[in-house]
Amino acid sequence: MSTAAMAAASMSSAEILRRTTSFLSRVLAQPDVRHRLLSTFCRRIWPADQDLLKAFKIAAETLENAASTSNPSVGSSSLRLAEKLLLSKSTKCTSLSFLLSLIYSLCHQPINAALSLLDIFSQDPSLARSEVAPSLFEELFLVHLIPVLQWFSDERSRIFSSSVPSPSITDANGEFSCDFSVVVPSEKLLSSMSGDQAAKLKELEGNYEEAINENCRVLSEYFKEVLRDKDGGRGLKHNPPSAILEKKQNNDGPFGSQSGNVNGNGNGRAMEKSRTEELRIKNGRYNPIWAEAERSAEYTTNRSSLPSYPQRVSPKLLRKQRSSSFSSELESPSSEEEDSSAKCCSISTSSESDPEAEPESKEKNRKMASYHKQKQPIPGESSRSTTPDRAMSDPGKCTPPKDFVCPITSNLFDDPVTLETGQTYERRAIKEWLERGNSTCPITRQKLHSTQLPRTNYVLKRLIGSWQEKNPGVVKAHNPQEPEAEPEPEIQLKSSSPMPPSTSPTSVISILDRTMAQLRHTITKLCMSEILQESEMAVLKIERFWRDVNMEESDMMSMLSKPPVINGFVEILFNSVDPKVLGAAVFLLCELGWRDEAVVNTLTQVDSDVDCIIALFKKGLIEAVVLIYLLRPPAINLVEMEILDSLVEVIMRRNGEEDSVAMCVDPKTASVLLLDQILATCVEEGAASLVASKVVNEKVIESVMISLEAEWVEERIAAVGILSRCIQEDGKCRNLIANKVELAPVLESFIGANDAERFEIIQFLSELIKLNRRSFNSQVLHIIKEEGPFSTMHTLLNYLQTASVEHSPIVAGLLLQLDLLAEPRKMSIFREEAIDALISCLRNTDFPSAQVAAAETIASLLGRFSISGKPLIRAFLLKRAGLDKKYRAIMRQEKLGSTSVDIDESSEEQKAADDWETKMAYALVSHEFGLLFEALAEGLKSQYAELCSDCFLSATWLIHKLMVLPHTGVRGAARVCLLKRLVSIFKFAKDIEDRVLAMLALSSFIRDPEGLRDLSSHIKDVLKGLRELKRYSPLAVELLKILSEGNESSADLWNHKELVQVDCSSNGEVTSIVCFKDKLFSGHSDGTIKVWTGRGSMLHLIQEVREHTKAVTSLALLPSGERLYSGSLDRTTKVWSIGNEAIHCVQVHDMKDQVHNLVVANSIACFIPQGAGVKVHSWNGTSKLLNPNKYVKCLSLMQGKLYCGCRDNSIQEIDLATGTISNIQSGNRKLLGKSNPVQAIQLQGGLLYTASSPLDGAAVKIWSASNYDLMGSVPSTSEIRSMAVSSELIYLGCKGGFVEVWCKQKQNRVETLQVGSSAKVLSMALDAEEEFLVVGTSDGRIQAWQLS
Repeated sequence: MSTAAMAAASMSSAEILRRTTSFLSRVLAQPDVRHRLLSTFCRRIWPADQDLLKAFKIAAETLENAASTSNPSVGSSSLRLAEKLLLSKSTKCTSLSFLLSLIYSLCHQPINAALSLLDIFSQDPSLARSEVAPSLFEELFLVHLIPVLQWFSDERSRIFSSSVPSPSITDANGEFSCDFSVVVPSEKLLSSMSGDQAAKLKELEGNYEEAINENCRVLSEYFKEVLRDKDGGRGLKHNPPSAILEKKQNNDGPFGSQSGNVNGNGNGRAMEKSRTEELRIKNGRYNPIWAEAERSAEYTTNRSSLPSYPQRVSPKLLRKQRSSSFSSELESPSSEEEDSSAKCCSISTSSESDPEAEPESKEKNRKMASYHKQKQPIPGESSRSTTPDRAMSDPGKCTPPKDFVCPITSNLFDDPVTLETGQTYERRAIKEWLERGNSTCPITRQKLHSTQLPRTNYVLKRLIGSWQEKNPGVVKAHNPQEPEAEPEPEIQLKSSSPMPPSTSPTSVISILDRTMAQLRHTITKLCMSEILQESEMAVLKIERFWRDVNMEESDMMSMLSKPPVINGFVEILFNSVDPKVLGAAVFLLCELGWRDEAVVNTLTQVDSDVDCIIALFKKGLIEAVVLIYLLRPPAINLVEMEILDSLVEVIMRRNGEEDSVAMCVDPKTASVLLLDQILATCVEEGAASLVASKVVNEKVIESVMISLEAEWVEERIAAVGILSRCIQEDGKCRNLIANKVELAPVLESFIGANDAERFEIIQFLSELIKLNRRSFNSQVLHIIKEEGPFSTMHTLLNYLQTASVEHSPIVAGLLLQLDLLAEPRKMSIFREEAIDALISCLRNTDFPSAQVAAAETIASLLGRFSISGKPLIRAFLLKRAGLDKKYRAIMRQEKLGSTSVDIDESSEEQKAADDWETKMAYALVSHEFGLLFEALAEGLKSQYAELCSDCFLSATWLIHKLMVLPHTGVRGAARVCLLKRLVSIFKFAKDIEDRVLAMLALSSFIRDPEGLRDLSSHIKDVLKGLRELKRYSPLAVELLKILSEGNESSADLWNHKELVQVDCSSNGEVTSIVCFKDKLFSGHSDGTIKVWTGRGSMLHLIQEVREHTKAVTSLALLPSGERLYSGSLDRTTKVWSIGNEAIHCVQVHDMKDQVHNLVVANSIACFIPQGAGVKVHSWNGTSKLLNPNKYVKCLSLMQGKLYCGCRDNSIQEIDLATGTISNIQSGNRKLLGKSNPVQAIQLQGGLLYTASSPLDGAAVKIWSASNYDLMGSVPSTSEIRSMAVSSELIYLGCKGGFVEVWCKQKQNRVETLQVGSSAKVLSMALDAEEEFLVVGTSDGRIQAWQLS
């Protein structure tokens, strides 16, 4: 058995698995390789087969996520879904097989992975061995293809045997042997090969390719059988299939087995794998004709990490390159034009260059010259294939012999040197080649043992000189010193037969090298010329050359990417004023920068270069925006250079205004990407408002929305980012976007986007559905749910399971809203997952930002937003509690409901909003028996104010909705989790709105018998809070009624606790008391004013002043609390400024009369003088007397109306604006010689309260301030000297040293407070919250109580 057969027979399943697993592991471990291969397979899918393409993209995305995720369970589950998706496709192709092999590899299924990988070799062998897995091909397949290689060598030698004796292909032992000089074509063989031989060689190569492909298919099927065999291949009854060689004209198929001629012929010829590697036969498709077309190492570019192999260059491509090269305006000097075949290898001479070797070289050159003289023209060939003897016989009209032309420079040799490989080059050219780090022969690729150049080949140089004397015209054409000469005309042969395409690899080298020579000449002009016009022409030539020849993948790219060339282009940008030249330079820089990052690095090294490009763009060079995008300067710099207007202008261009020139990136696309970059950066820098204000425009937004439908996914994502930031800057544009946006492309972009881009899309969609109209919101949600290319719900669920903690709340909120478009009471995995994610994030204290995001999301699920997209949950809940001022202010500011049409619409919208709110609340509270309440309770304890606020709002909303939701037992869970915390907020919160919201939540518990029972231990705190809030919210009044129902007496509802008693008897009577914030002011009969502060249960004296010479009869405060006024019997009124710790007298007014009682407004003061009437004193010094016929005892001033209680028990209202006096109660004559004066008068809540002696059975009467009707009375029998009225109670200070407390609603006495002595209670005051009562007595005592 031959060595190859033994190797084939020994191939076991373990060996196959080892090699396939190793290959797949390398692919999975190298993301760049994996991405390149996936892109290759994606492009091979027919675009019309969208279903297959989408399945491939989904599976590829799942593969990438699984390869990068740290959660094995999530990765394996998603991979199983991707596997099912791919297996469900009826179409079998290499793209799906490759994906399946990677998926099976990640799932630890090596056999399935190997089978899928081998399917690629079966379906498309050429792709598999050249682009996908060349290394696997060499390791697994190549050893079985040695007979094919041997057959190819035999056939090739047979073709050459007609002109050159074929060397032996067997060694002394009869084994297959092939000398390297035979496998690698020599220039002598190619030079002597006829057109018929070339055609046969080309046909042989085609058969060789087909043989390799067919053998790959057969072997891959065999390998799959080995893998499926339970005994690892040992159970198979047949050996590996014999090699399939050349075509057969029979019914057996395109190929027939030649095993009998190769493997079993008894010659014993075989070749091992090591021998194959020695021959440097790569991936089974060694091509002896085209091998020389490998490019010079000088211009090679970086390739992928996987090995690549030389590819065949078709004659059709060569003809196209030759035609475009000759027709281009970038034609090189005539010497290069005439030299169509000058790139062939130089004359084969001895590698020895010393004097001893010169005779041998001379003899070889003589033989070569003799050979050229004997060679006859080949019929049908063009003049470019004319033989040297014909060329010499027709001077000036032929090309020089190819052996006289350097294969590198394409010019006649001037200083030829012959290397050890036998190839001859121009000294300066090969010297430059070696100086660039190369150590091989440019033609043969053989390793040079020495890089020191030999002596000049004088034999060849003399032959060239002799030929030049006979052909002076051609000498001129090939003189590199005269590059601008016109090309000589071609010689036309008298033959009608078509010219066969050249199959020589030297023609490939000739085309490429001649092209490079042309380009070098033009680049030299660009970089070296001091004439601007010449440099400009060079730029235009390079641009046309780039477009026409399409050589961006060749050495041209390497040449143009050099820093000197890039700087040459930049110099043109600085100096040229020709728009065409500037556009060409920018175009070339864009193309180069797009393909080579080094070009971008060169451009960004000098700031002035970037500034110049930006300046050109601002001046109207639209193409420059593409280059700016590639350079990616800092966004802040772009803003400072005022580029925004130009970007917006490009974005707003209509389709008809687009350039016909195709660039690597469309200018509008680049503008959109740049604008998104600027906005994103400015958000981080805090300058987003400045930038977004220029973008928030209806026309600009509409133009950006067009980019949502762009083919390039990056442009769609950038447009999404721009629109999101526009919404954040001006929420009113949300409705415009929602009306006109096409969401299907956005949802399609979600599939292939990375995590950051996906979250950008999720944020955009979440912001988009914060509309002020609930019905419109539902329409947009339906579009999001139904318009995507795949199931949006499943896509979001999959993303939610892999999203980061910070992103999960937004995704969960969107998924939950989409799910609630259906009936909420049905079980839904989407709803369960979404609410679980929200609760999990809310309780995750390791990520405060995720907690805040989850709380904000839950609060926004109420579904009520302003026109600018701001959540209205707080304002709306306050409105439900009776504090609707804030809500009305927002509506007024947003200009909603201004017309009758809006009112009709709002009624329908209100119903839709209520239905949505109820559905959402039911879904949230019914999840896991009220589990959300536990999370909200934990959030209320957080140290982050924002988190606490959102949790408080959500808890208030959900608990309030419990009253209308079906009773499922979650009310008990809400009470257990939140009752104590809500009572604490209701009791201690400083913000009235927070207390009102807590009251709204507690109202649900108060209306529930079980809740009221749980509240019993907190009933006093609740009652106190309700009394305080009654003046703010009607809900407090309603709840008080509920709590007081069934109680015949209200005494249990009220309780006053004595706090402090201070003795000020040394200062005489306490004539007046006023409360202001945390301070208390008292006036005394000796002219003293004292300032007190309450700390805990004590009154602390902080200041005592005595600037009045007589008793201070009254103290008054302006409603604004800016000033304190004191009236005195010393006929003055003093104005005091109120500081933090003290008061200071700032003004003294001479009142011209004693001041017995004082009330003040902004511009006037009213007081009771010594005699009759009331004096109205203006602060400018004037005064007048009103009501002169009455002796007034007490005063009250409210909204320009002065109320007077007189000594004859009459009550008058005086309109200060007109002086009109109206009687509320007529006076009485003295009874039994005693007067019955009105001792106190108070105005509260539109009612007038008056207190006098109880001679008629009612000491206190209550009047309507609007129509003077008697509204009620308080049947007190005490002699009243002072009075204070709160929202719930009436306090009466009596003569006997006690204070009666009466309920306003039931008009019954609920409590009596004892002062501690029998002195009269002369003055009383309540604080602003009505929690503290302070009284002053005639014996100089100050006493305080707290309503508890």
